[in-house]
Amino acid sequence: MNSLTTHRQSRRRFIQSTGLAATAIGFPAIVSARSPNAKLNLAIIGSGGRGGSNLANTAKTENVVALCDVNAQNLSRAATKHPKARTYRDFRKLYEKTGDIDAVVVSTTEHTHAFAVLPALQSKKHVYCEKPLTRDVYEARVITKAAKEAGVSTQMGTQIHAGNNYRRVVEKIQSGAIGPVREAHVWVGRAWGWQSQEAAKQNDIVWSFETPTEAQTPQPHLDWDLWIGPAPHRPFHSVYFPGPKWYRWWDFGNGTMSDLGSHFNDLPFWALKLDAPKTVEAWGPPPHHDIAPASMSAKYTYGSRGDMPPVTLTWHQGKNKPNIWKKKGIPQWGSGMLFIGDKGMLLSDYGKHILLPEKEFKDYQAPEPWIAPSIGHHAEWLHACKTGAPTTCHFGYSGPLTEANHLGNVAYRAGKKIEWDAENLKIPNAPDAERFLKRGYRKGWSLA
Repeated sequence: MNSLTTHRQSRRRFIQSTGLAATAIGFPAIVSARSPNAKLNLAIIGSGGRGGSNLANTAKTENVVALCDVNAQNLSRAATKHPKARTYRDFRKLYEKTGDIDAVVVSTTEHTHAFAVLPALQSKKHVYCEKPLTRDVYEARVITKAAKEAGVSTQMGTQIHAGNNYRRVVEKIQSGAIGPVREAHVWVGRAWGWQSQEAAKQNDIVWSFETPTEAQTPQPHLDWDLWIGPAPHRPFHSVYFPGPKWYRWWDFGNGTMSDLGSHFNDLPFWALKLDAPKTVEAWGPPPHHDIAPASMSAKYTYGSRGDMPPVTLTWHQGKNKPNIWKKKGIPQWGSGMLFIGDKGMLLSDYGKHILLPEKEFKDYQAPEPWIAPSIGHHAEWLHACKTGAPTTCHFGYSGPLTEANHLGNVAYRAGKKIEWDAENLKIPNAPDAERFLKRGYRKGWSLA
C-alpha cells in the first residue's frame, strides 16, 4: 500500500470517527461547495513566531493573498515568500477588503485574538486561531457564539490534540479502564511570572517584580500602538516584547494557566467530557495587580455528565504539585495529567501514558482504537474548510475549554471560591469577581 493510499484511508477514517462530534455541541452543519482539491485563499494575521509556523503549515498547499503584522520585519520576511499577497500593519484595514479571502489564520498576541477573529466570523470566513482562543472569559463566549452563528470551519491551535497519545488516553478513560474517574490533576513545570529575581534566574526568560516606570523606545520596525491594540496604553519596555515575554502581564495574557492550560487541560476536558465548571477555587501567592503568578493552583468541580460521575480537576503550575506526586505515589514526571479512577490511575503527558499500579494492569488489553489518526492539525482544518468535515478543536469545543482556563485565574485574582453561572456569565456568590471576566477597551477598539 503506498503512502498516498494510506493518507486517504486515514483521512476517511478520521472523518467517519469524528462525524458525530460536531453535531454533539450543537454547531450547525458546515457546507462548502469548494472542491477538496481546490486551493483556499488565506489571510495571515501575525507572521512571526507561532505565526510563522502556522503560515508555513497552511501555505504549503494554499494561496496566501493577504499578510498582516505589526512587526515590519516579520511582515517583510513573509512577503518575500509570498510576493503576490497584499500587506498590512493593521488587521482592521485588512478586513476592509475580504472578497477574495476564504479563510483567516490568526497568530497575534492573545489580547488581540478576539478582535482579529470576530470580523472573520462575521464575514463567514473559516478561522484558525492560536491558543488560547481569547484573553478572557467574556471574549471566549463572544467568539464561541459568533462561530456557531457563522457555520464556518474553525480550529484552535492546540497541535498536541492531533497526536495519537491523547487519543489512546481518551479511549481508555471512556472505556472504563480505571473505572469511573472522580478526581484528576494536571501539573506543568513551567514557572514564568511574578516571582523573586533569584527564582526567575532559574525558571524564567525575563523578570520584573513591578510594572516598569521608565519608558523605552520601541524598535523602528514595531508599531507599538497597534501592538497594544485594545489594551490600556503603556510605554514600551523590553519586559513586554518580543514574545512570549508579554504573556505574563494581565493586560496582554493570562499567564501559564491560559497558555499551557490550552494543551494540558485539553486532555481531561476531552476524556472526561467536561464543559462549564460548577465552582472554582485557587491558591498561590497574593495576586499582583499587573503580573500573572509563576506558581499557583486551581481546583474545579464538575457535575455528572451522562454516565460519568461528578469529578474534581486540579491545576498546578510552577512549584505546585499534587500531593500524590509530592509523596512519590506516582512517577515524578515534570509535567503530567493524572486520572484517578475507582479501579486505578492513568498518568499521561504529551507523548506517553501508563496505567497504575503497573503490576495490576500487566494483563490489560487496550480497547480497539475508535478515534482515528488525525491527518494533521492544520491539514484537518484546511480539509474542513473545503469539505465541511468536522475539526476536533473547533471553537464549540475550544471556546468552553478557554473559558474554564480563564476561570482559574478569575478565582485566583478574586481570592475566593467562585460559583459559576455559565448561562448568564455571572458569579452569584461573589459578584465583585465578575470584574475579572472582561475588560474595557481603548478608544478605537470594539468587539461588535
